[in-house]
Amino acid sequence: MKQKLNKILLIDDSDADNFIHKRVIQKAGIAHEIIVKNSGEAALEYLSTEAADGQYPTPELVLLDINMPSMNGWEFLDAYNELSIEQKADIIVCMLTTSTSPKDSAKAKTLPQIKSYLNKPLNLQGLTGIFRQHFPELVEGWIESKN
Repeated sequence: MKQKLNKILLIDDSDADNFIHKRVIQKAGIAHEIIVKNSGEAALEYLSTEAADGQYPTPELVLLDINMPSMNGWEFLDAYNELSIEQKADIIVCMLTTSTSPKDSAKAKTLPQIKSYLNKPLNLQGLTGIFRQHFPELVEGWIESKN
């Protein structure tokens, strides 16, 4: 059996986008659990919740939308930076957005927390790119089986 990530966190206010992105991840079979949060605030609350064993949920991958009401992706990142090292762990944060603004793309490149910048909708090719770059040890055999 191939290895998988324990958790992937989707942060997006669009139910339709979350449905599509969750299906792509499920079909790829590369995560045991996919958590969906419809706002930056809900995602921060989730990441800040300490379990009875003193551990935080720490997904290995976060797919973050930029354009959300109340707290956009940039504001989420500002608050995310204030979390403790235990809460952030080694989370890979990737922007997944409909924004075609060159300013957003340029800004993402200047932020060390943003490891990838992709346009919606997430597809198998984009997901494969993320995994090749950030989780190469998990994709041996997986990519070949999808092509």
